[in-house]
Amino acid sequence: MSDTENIKIRVRGLSKVFGSHPKKALELRDKGKKRAEILEKTGQTLGLSNISFDVKEGELLVIMGLSGSGKSTLIRCLNRLIEPTEGEIVIDDENIPTLSEKELLECRRRHFSMVFQHFALFPHRTVQANAEFGLEIRGFDKQERAKKAREALHQVGLEGWEDSMPSQLSGGMQQRVGLARALANDSTVLLMDEAFSALDPLIRKDMQQELLELQNRMKKTTIFITHDLDEALALADRIILLKDGEIVQIGTAEDILTHPADDYVARFTEGVDLSRILTARHAMRPVRAVARSDDGPRTVLHKLSENGLDSIYVTDRQRKLLGLLEADVADRAAREGKQSIEGLVGNDFPKVGPDEPLHNLFAMFGERSFPIAVVDDDQRLLGVVVKGAVLAQLAEAGEH
Repeated sequence: MSDTENIKIRVRGLSKVFGSHPKKALELRDKGKKRAEILEKTGQTLGLSNISFDVKEGELLVIMGLSGSGKSTLIRCLNRLIEPTEGEIVIDDENIPTLSEKELLECRRRHFSMVFQHFALFPHRTVQANAEFGLEIRGFDKQERAKKAREALHQVGLEGWEDSMPSQLSGGMQQRVGLARALANDSTVLLMDEAFSALDPLIRKDMQQELLELQNRMKKTTIFITHDLDEALALADRIILLKDGEIVQIGTAEDILTHPADDYVARFTEGVDLSRILTARHAMRPVRAVARSDDGPRTVLHKLSENGLDSIYVTDRQRKLLGLLEADVADRAAREGKQSIEGLVGNDFPKVGPDEPLHNLFAMFGERSFPIAVVDDDQRLLGVVVKGAVLAQLAEAGEH
């Protein structure tokens, strides 16, 4: 599948002016004027200005920024809860700003479910009835909507609570009901506007983990709004950072932390513990030499000597990691006249995947300080990490 085929939502040139004379505001914007000056001269508020981005199928895209940056305006423009002033919002070849009221209603039902900050549950309805609500509005029969709602409640860990009332649930459980209602609706896109902001910190962390697990299972295209950098870093496949209604930077967490687009982004992200964001992939170095499983001890000793090593990783011919051989073991085998390293290879060494956070690697550097092997899902050796490389990567990232 090509990148173009993988795009679920395409936004181009999206702007929103709050006020009765938007044309005046856009004319000043096109002359290079910014939000504050436009407001002063026209009384019009430039909520969003020339926003363009794509959302990939199955992506969890986080839109973040400080209060007033335009993030909630943006998410509400996507499904036209707020009418855009100009621009395109295309989902599956439908340009949302051009749809009639009837077409828009059908588009919303088919494509968008929304989870809000303040739960928005009906206090007089049971958990089951709340989860069914969107399907009831869409005209699903009682049996089908009950089945879909039960499945969604099971997905969010609320099986057994179907007959409870919202007042009997904790804040985190109430938010799970809101999420179940959105999932039961079976829309193609999930919009989450500050969905966890009203929760206590510990419950909020739990809900973030729940969302990541759901995302891993369901691969739902999700747009998540937050003002919290830690939340964005925990959740996002990619992040859009807004300031004064404009996009300042789009990228992965690593992109934004290690290559901030400007001083604003750098200030926004300062103080973040990079060792929890950067991974083994960033500090990984090519393997200087490997031994093959069919090498003899003298061949191994030659490779060790040529590369200035005191241990060497052993792989098969498909580069699958079999173990580690130390120089003194190979030397003893050579002096004993052994022709093979079979039975000499040890497995007492550190090994991680490429997405392991750097902060988890420090404890793996023991007294013997073997390089940490980095392997893929098939246990193929991708590279190694040495302690100096971890420190160097963190220092380099901190300089940006």
